[in-house]
Amino acid sequence: MRVERVFRLLGLVLGFIAGFEYARFIITEAGIHDYQLRAILVLLTVLAGALFGFFGLPYVTTKPFFWLEDKLNVTPLPDLVAATVGLVVGLLLAAMVGLFLARLPWYLGFVISLVVAVVFSYWGVTIGLNRRNEMVALILGPARAAGAGMGARRHSGETLLDTSVIIDGRITDIAQTGFLEGRLLVPHFVLAELQYIADSSDPLRRNRGRRGLEVLNILQKEPLVDIEFIDEDVPEVNEVDAKLIRLARKREAAIMTNDYNLNRVAQLEGVRILNLNNLANALKPVVIPGEEMEVLVIKEGKEQNQGVGYLDDGTMIVVENGRRFINQTVSVVVTSVLQTSAGRMIFVAPAGEGGVERRPPRPLRRVQGGGSGR
Repeated sequence: MRVERVFRLLGLVLGFIAGFEYARFIITEAGIHDYQLRAILVLLTVLAGALFGFFGLPYVTTKPFFWLEDKLNVTPLPDLVAATVGLVVGLLLAAMVGLFLARLPWYLGFVISLVVAVVFSYWGVTIGLNRRNEMVALILGPARAAGAGMGARRHSGETLLDTSVIIDGRITDIAQTGFLEGRLLVPHFVLAELQYIADSSDPLRRNRGRRGLEVLNILQKEPLVDIEFIDEDVPEVNEVDAKLIRLARKREAAIMTNDYNLNRVAQLEGVRILNLNNLANALKPVVIPGEEMEVLVIKEGKEQNQGVGYLDDGTMIVVENGRRFINQTVSVVVTSVLQTSAGRMIFVAPAGEGGVERRPPRPLRRVQGGGSGR
């Protein structure tokens, strides 16, 4: 890159000058009078300085420079402003403390002032980031601060697809309904992970990877979907999840995923998450105690005399005293609904035995035996 070339040229010149000055220092201190030895010494030190400057200067200048540039590019603007204000306040406080250290010996005062400046700067940046919302409210007022907060979390309309949601496959059904708006982005490092899974020696992983590639093929042909494969990468990060979060923050995009850990980390990083599992749970039919339905009891439950059936979406139905109805369709009344981390469970009792007020039945909700068994 052009910046790196400039720093290499600058390092070459500085190394040449430093090598020449070092040779003069050695010649003067050692009292060397042989012109041939002087020439050899100057040649060696100049060559060593030039090589060190040419190859070494970029590592102490451009590498930190580009690292800082990448950090600034992915950091939200409110965070940058808050950190800068905190840094300035910390340095001002450190300067005020330094006034009381002026009477100390210069070397002692310099060391203490440096330590105080570093500590106060760190405290200023940390407090600025942690109290960002309060700072904005103090400057803009509560109403405008709320608007500024919403602007900080703006969404570009782009959605990055995670490997888990591609392999899951339900995104194709959602896409065909036309509910997916904006562009769907698939980074090449996600494609590479899918290909790696598809080439696995484990048959199950191999089938999952191939299904993910087939899902992308279907999405690409779907006229209602705007999908794009992008080459943009985050080379300084190795993990795919971390790459997705960095890329989402940089592009102000959302991430669609089924991965719980990615979901939690992305939320901590301020990235918008679209979780298909949450969507599926939200779309499950609502039942209330007293509602009547028909259930195909397919197996025994864990407790004595219980029977178990499933809704079409996989929701488990636990039939109290339903063991005697295995392989039969029976009318039941909902007694309670339990929401767990694994999904929802509906407890019912055979009609006439539930002990609750019966409500008029809805249109027939027949429960099939091919549920997911959750």
